[in-house]
Order: sequence, then C-alpha cells, then structure tokens
Amino acid sequence: MNSAYDELPRTPANFVALSPLRYLERAAYIYPHQDAIVHGSRHISWREKYNRCRQFADQLQKYGIGKNDTVSALLPNVPAMLEAHFAVPMAGAVLNTLNTRLDAKTLAFMLQHAESKVLLVDPEFSSLAQDALALIDQEILVIDVADSEYEHHASTAAIGQIEYEDWLQGGNPEFEWQLPQDEWDAISLSYTSGTTGNPKGVVYHHRGAYINAASNIIACGMTPRATYLWTLPLFHCNGWCFAWTMAANGGTNICLRKVDPELVFKLITEYKVDYFCGAPIVLSMMINTPKEQQVKIEHRVEVMVAGAAPPAAIIEGMRNIGVNVTHVYGLTETYGPSALCASQAGWSDLSIQEQAQLHSRQGVPYPLQDGMKVIDPETMLPVPHDGKTMGEIMFRGNIVMKGYLKNPEATAEAFAGGWFHTGDLAVSQPDGYAKITDRSKDVIISGGENISSLEVEEVLYQHPAVMTAAVVAKPDPRWQEVPCAFIELKPEMHATEDEIIEFCKQHLARFKVPKDIVITEIPKTSTGKLQKFILRDWAKERSVGELS
Repeated sequence: MNSAYDELPRTPANFVALSPLRYLERAAYIYPHQDAIVHGSRHISWREKYNRCRQFADQLQKYGIGKNDTVSALLPNVPAMLEAHFAVPMAGAVLNTLNTRLDAKTLAFMLQHAESKVLLVDPEFSSLAQDALALIDQEILVIDVADSEYEHHASTAAIGQIEYEDWLQGGNPEFEWQLPQDEWDAISLSYTSGTTGNPKGVVYHHRGAYINAASNIIACGMTPRATYLWTLPLFHCNGWCFAWTMAANGGTNICLRKVDPELVFKLITEYKVDYFCGAPIVLSMMINTPKEQQVKIEHRVEVMVAGAAPPAAIIEGMRNIGVNVTHVYGLTETYGPSALCASQAGWSDLSIQEQAQLHSRQGVPYPLQDGMKVIDPETMLPVPHDGKTMGEIMFRGNIVMKGYLKNPEATAEAFAGGWFHTGDLAVSQPDGYAKITDRSKDVIISGGENISSLEVEEVLYQHPAVMTAAVVAKPDPRWQEVPCAFIELKPEMHATEDEIIEFCKQHLARFKVPKDIVITEIPKTSTGKLQKFILRDWAKERSVGELS
C-alpha cells in the first residue's frame, strides 16, 4: 500500500542526473578568471577552459560522435587531456585514456575493442600510435596535440588529419551541451591489467565520477580553490578522478609531462601546491633528489600514495621536506581510491616505525563508498576483526565500475554475491582497518603500474630454450616491486640471462620486462604445481643480497 510519501512526484525540479560536467559549468561561473590549468608559461582560466571544452564537444558532434561512441587519448598530463575529461562526455561520448607506457600491440587491441572513432595523440607518442594503428583496420580520426613543452616537438612529424588547436577553432564556444538523461550512462573507459588474456575494459558512469570526485575532496580535507600538481598520470583511472575533483573544488591544475624531482620541487614552491598523488616511486625520487636541488617546503602539502604501502623511510623523508603522506587503496574497477588509511589521534606521537606499520594498511572505506568489508568468499560473511582470519576485500556502492566492456562473464564473476571482488586477500584488524596479506591474482605493482606475471610468463614461454617459467615480484628500493623470472631450460638448450631479457624487450612494454632472470630448477608440488611462495622468498633474498 502506497503512503502519502510515495505519492510525491519526481520531477526535473527535484531530481537531476549527477554528472561531473556540472562541476566545470559551476567553476566557470564562480571563478571565471582563476587559473584552471597551468602548463609551462601557459595559463587557462576556468571560463576559457569551459569554452574550449564546448568547442571540443561541438566539433565531436559535427564529426558524428554521439552517445556511447569512444574517443581515445594517448596523451601525457597536458591541457588537452584535462579538457577531454569534460568535452568528450559533453558530446555524449565515452573517454578512453590510454596508458602511454604500453606496447603497440596492446594499444591496438584496446582501440579495436573500444571501437574508438577518434584518437588524440601527443607528439612524444606519435610513433607508438602509428605502430598501433597499423595493426588494426578501422577508421579513426587522428588529432595531433602539439605541445611546446615537449623537448622534441619541433622535429616530430604530425601523423593526424588535423592539429588540436586548429580543430578547436571550428567549434562553438557557446555549444549547448546536455546532461546525460541517465546518470548510469558511461563516461569513461579504462583498461586494467588482467592475470590472463587481454586487458579488460572497465566502464565508469557519470554518477560514480561525480561522487568520487567529491569523495576525494572529503578524503583530502581539501581547501577551496586548492592547487593540485599532476604527478599522477591522468590515464590512471582518470587521474583517480582528480580531473573532475579540481573542477568541483574550483582550484588549479598544474600540468607535468613527466616526473622530474627538481621540477616538482620548483612547481610546489612556485605555485604553492597543496596536493599531489602518485606511487611510492614518486616520493622516493623526491627524497633522493640531491640536497642542492631540494627546496624546503614552507606550506602544508598533502600527498596520497597508492600501489604499495609507504615504508617508514618514505614517511619520515617526506615529512622532513614538509609533505604529509596518506596511504590510499583501490583498483581501476573502483575509480581509483576506494579506501584510505585514515589517521587517528595519537598516531603522530608514535615512533616512525610504528606509524609506518599503521599506515601500511589499506584501511577503511572512502568517504562516499557505501561498503568495504573483508569477506569470506565461500560464505560471503565478514571475517572477525581479529587480524588473523583471512578473507577477501570487497566493495559495494556508487564508486564501483559499471562493469567490464563486452565481458558479461567477467562482470558477473566480479559482482558475485552482490559485492565487487577485488581478489586481494586480507585480514580485518581489531580497529576495523583492513590489511592485505597476499594477492590472489599474480599481479606485480611496479612504480604504480600493474604487471600481470602470467603475461610475462607467456612471453618467456615463447623463447625456444625455455621449458618452465615463473614470474614473481621482487622488492626494489626504487620501484617497490619489479618482475623477477625463474626459468628452467629445455634439456640440451642454452640461453643466458641477458639473451632472455633482450627477447622480452621485443615482446613487452619496457616496464614489464623482468629485471632479474634466475636459471634454476623451480620447486613444485607433488602434482607439478609451481610453488610460487618459495620463489617469492628467493626473490626477497636476492633483493636483500643486492642491498647488503
């Protein structure tokens, strides 16, 4: 039986689809003259950015791009990449940000799988884009995004049909874009490293992007009109949604093509940067910058770090240069950060080692994530808060992906039981904070990049001398983890470590190539299963031996 409450109408006056596009419109209205983007000597205000995005969206629609069409971007952290996060969905399309560190074959798969109709390309990656496009047979409008900050821009030949700035000029800065009719509509597509087969396409919706952008502000305790430095690649989960967060905040984006520690220090002090994000490798680079290039930071700076827990040396080193570190956790499937290790009163009074132990945990749900629990995957019941009983970290809520593109089986498996299964095994400690104890997927996290050990093994098995291969993570002081390959050679076959590494370089992106090759007998169970837990111990011992 309906009550009087149920009879109240849902109308355009009291219900509107949530979309981060409104953040841009609002910032342009309230802060029209404030810098939205700084890139080298170039400054773009919020009003200018809004108009440029409308020109961009208008041009897309004139080209025939509309709802659910895919626009891909092979770009570093440049203004066009930030503009694409708004302009593409303004046209009703889906933004696909491509990892610039991948190989041509993988990029070709993504372009084909996504059915991309437009590709924006930075001159640094023109050759890579050409190689990828040569592997597929589909019509793609290629737009060159020139950038004077790229050191070789003058000598790099264009590969596209038109240059980005010239293309924008044909668009209407007063273009009347529309919110999506349904906030469940797709806004972006990212590809994640799987443990088997091809990468999976992770689809985000407008509602999730809107909510996680706001969730970032709460998690950071972000002050209004903050300044954010782009040390995190925008192709990683849409920059953990900070591309949209900064519009909601009305702050300033400081672009950075690549992480140069000396430049990072310069930009932080010159623009009074408040926030930045990244993998531990970024922090390690800053700490290990020569003292004469370091600058004491006099204002409060916060950094979110993910990909691996920050060790004591990182926390202490960053604190010494004036930066506070917060550990966050998430996956591509959860729009980036979906949990954080929220600091408690009294933690700062503990020893640095004790602080590192506390901050190494994955923590508690992100502010606007509905649910995060460590669950027994067999019973689907939460494990006790005893720090001993192992379960799997699972999420549910509005900042969980829409699903895997064209992969209903994987989507159903990921959402089994009404929760998103991360594949990360963890315990729940007495204070309710989750801590990962192992990874059920054989994924190596190197410098914030996910590397599938199985993908590397598949390449190793293509070598004519390799009989058995097993790849595990090896601790590394710079990258946190690097691939370490243990190999058994076929009888009467010969190959050196250097030969195998060179072979891998021909078939893998450089960051996926094993940094250490060990030719040895691989331990196995009685049924012939490789005992990777033993190999992980061996890899750790080799790492310790190299450091001693």
